[in-house]
Amino acid sequence: MNSVIQQAKRLIVKVGSSLVTNEGKGLDHVAIARWAEQIAHLRTLGKEVVLVSSGAIAEGMQRLGFEKRPTGIHELQACAAVGQMGLAQIYETSFRAHQLGTAQVLLTHADLADRERYLNARSTLFTLLKFGVVPIINENDTVVTDEIKFGDNDTLGALVANLIEGDALIILTDQRGLYTADPRRDPQACFVDEAKAGDPALEAMAGGAGSGIGRGGMLTKILAAKRAATSGAHTVIAWGREDRVLSRLAAGEAIGTQLTAQTAQLTARKQWMADHLQTAGSVILDAGAVAKLTSHGKSLLPIGVVEVSGEFGRGDVITCLDGEGRAVARGITNYSSSEARRIVRRPSSEIESILGFVEEPELIHRDNMVLL
Repeated sequence: MNSVIQQAKRLIVKVGSSLVTNEGKGLDHVAIARWAEQIAHLRTLGKEVVLVSSGAIAEGMQRLGFEKRPTGIHELQACAAVGQMGLAQIYETSFRAHQLGTAQVLLTHADLADRERYLNARSTLFTLLKFGVVPIINENDTVVTDEIKFGDNDTLGALVANLIEGDALIILTDQRGLYTADPRRDPQACFVDEAKAGDPALEAMAGGAGSGIGRGGMLTKILAAKRAATSGAHTVIAWGREDRVLSRLAAGEAIGTQLTAQTAQLTARKQWMADHLQTAGSVILDAGAVAKLTSHGKSLLPIGVVEVSGEFGRGDVITCLDGEGRAVARGITNYSSSEARRIVRRPSSEIESILGFVEEPELIHRDNMVLL
């Protein structure tokens, strides 16, 4: 197989607790330094990299003197809060050795379900990448109890891949990849080099494969690959301690299990907006705006809007109608209905003087829009 990582421009790399913390014995500075070195190499190849890292609770446990994982939610949250300091510190130091800056971004699943927070997180990550910074993302375990009890960073990695339209998700784990059965129990188990993400047979294989990886397991990785594939992102599951694993994947070497997305990125995004989101309101466009959207692939500017209907907030999905009331597009709005009513028929250069601020020059950016 040809590694999809070689062609990928935007990568999400997820490392699990057992890798970051040397099987739970405190942060593994040597391993983290190696990943930083490899990510720095990927950057020289023109790739953008976002790192999703576990390990805060395990590091906090060591700093607070816990010999085994506490069961109390508030104790776990305290461990996460203390451990996050150490995690951020070692990543900052490791990447600085390669003249790369880092940023800590703590997310919850709720951040990505709420449209306004989704847009804000997306904009922040894109801005960090534009500045050449490596975002280090973790779940915000300090304040969210459900993520501590049931969450896993495999799922978060997939959500981030969808959020920033990543080309590929690399899940580094303590296993080589996926087998047809648990190789520790079944000597006939075969290694799966390549498969289609979302294939139901993969879930059956992973369901019986036990794993000691953090709070997840192989099944969570298969489901994460399925989720990432909905936005066109491919997934590679590989052993995190494989020598120069990231650099070799980027060179096209076949390592681990490659799960290929079957939906092109743009098509998946169109499907998501066209079929799965309820619109909170609508805007009527003039003929010029309709032509720019449908024939020229342009964004929707406030000046092309004639009327605003319904009540919606920033980040909601709204419908764009032509003068005859026909739906021509749907998209995620950068402004609320009350704000939109104040800036319709006005050029983008006047948004700040009218509202006192400017989120974006577009009412709906073409990347957040699907034609109907």
